[in-house]
Amino acid sequence: MDKLRGGAALALLVGALAGVGNEARAEGATFGALIPLTGGLQSYGEASLNGMKLAVKEINAAGGVLGGDVKLVVGDTQTKAQAAIDAAQKLVSVEGACCILGALSSGNTIPVATSVTSRGKVPQITNASTAPTITTLDDGDFLFRTVPSDAGQGIVLGRLVKAQGTDKVAVVYVNNDYGQGLAEAFQASFKKEGGTVTGATAFEPNKASYRGELDGLAKGDAEALLVIAYPDDGGLLITRQALEEGLFDRFIFTDGMKTTALIDQIGDQYMEGVYGTSPKAAASDASARFGDLYNAEYGQLPPLPYIDTAYDAAMIMALAVDKAGSTDGTAIRDALREVANAPGEKVGPGDFAKAKEMIAAGKDIDYDGAGGAEDFDAHGDVKGTFEHWAVKDGKLTTVDVVQD
Repeated sequence: MDKLRGGAALALLVGALAGVGNEARAEGATFGALIPLTGGLQSYGEASLNGMKLAVKEINAAGGVLGGDVKLVVGDTQTKAQAAIDAAQKLVSVEGACCILGALSSGNTIPVATSVTSRGKVPQITNASTAPTITTLDDGDFLFRTVPSDAGQGIVLGRLVKAQGTDKVAVVYVNNDYGQGLAEAFQASFKKEGGTVTGATAFEPNKASYRGELDGLAKGDAEALLVIAYPDDGGLLITRQALEEGLFDRFIFTDGMKTTALIDQIGDQYMEGVYGTSPKAAASDASARFGDLYNAEYGQLPPLPYIDTAYDAAMIMALAVDKAGSTDGTAIRDALREVANAPGEKVGPGDFAKAKEMIAAGKDIDYDGAGGAEDFDAHGDVKGTFEHWAVKDGKLTTVDVVQD
């Protein structure tokens, strides 16, 4: 009997200590970030991570969430599906992340959402995954994004190419959800505008040569080649080989190829005048404030997409944690639309301390982000605007920002 009583007492003590540990862990929260530090989207990874870090710094300066700091833990997706899944599982199971920011590539975000975050009821906000298939993905409403779908980018790009006086285009696209979705959206839009797609070919990443794909596309007598790719997985090599073989000398690009590497590695004499599209916020007080915050912390904001939307993803997630008053995944998910949609007083970049006070006072807030109005619809999608960018005088330049 004494042994039983002793065992019961020990169990109570262990339970009490566990309760203390859980209470301690409830102070603050761990956010997981899925970032391509290597692989095809490496060019964008560090910049997006800076956007998240900038938000976390502001959040913690204002007292963090749930009475403690936000800890940002990073997993390298390598821009590969399995690596992204493994990194997400580690972030959740080992690091104790209550939520996930990222991934960047749709081909990484989708398998993470279906195999890790939706099953584990962990809310996830991607700042860069634009594949149209995400809209109807069976993710239990745990996947959100602060960037608009490529269904919109494809419409804008189709109109733009035709407006630039190009009637016949060949398309080469990376063989994943991002590439296929954007290629299909562009073709539908371009054909509707009266254009002709002379050929469309998917390519596998990281091949030593793409001359076979380029030879086939060149036979269609296209006026330009649309490259839907990532720089380091084949996009730059495809562009270089098309020039070297004399197969194409006019190029159009999408968001995945908006990088200074086009100029630095291919050469401004070849890239001058090329153009493309990318999600980009229209000029606003919120985007200007974000630019000032970024410049003060890191220096000049680089001409890359998804930095502002990375900041927004971290800010919205932290506001949702405070609104939920918990690190429970379902509670956070249910609070995401409450902090980013009407009704409520508008808050934005630089306003975390103010927003935190309003939440504590029981007031409604509506976060308008650096990347635009982040109003989540029933699918976790947001509307957005798109940039017509071009290489002018050896620099990436914004020509216009338009709605789809």
